Amino acid sequence: MAKMTKSQLLDSLATRTNMSKKDVGMFLDVLTELAYAEVKNNGEFTLPGVGKLIKQNRAARMGRNPATGESIQIPAKTVVKFRVAKAAKDAVL
Repeated sequence: MAKMTKSQLLDSLATRTNMSKKDVGMFLDVLTELAYAEVKNNGEFTLPGVGKLIKQNRAARMGRNPATGESIQIPAKTVVKFRVAKAAKDAVL
């Protein structure tokens, strides 16, 4: 089974909501911008029933270069993670 493309997603949402594809596309773009801004400013963004984007600090650690086997220092950094909501897990699994 093939994955749903953005165009197919827009078609499906437009059909189910009786909105135009242009309006649905604009809504998704605004939702995406809002999610990014909230994670950047507040550290998390929740989409009820789906999950939560979380900004998390990752500590510095020692790693190993797979080509040479040499130990290297991996610097600390900030990453974004997605936690799936329990409702989504229950619906899918």
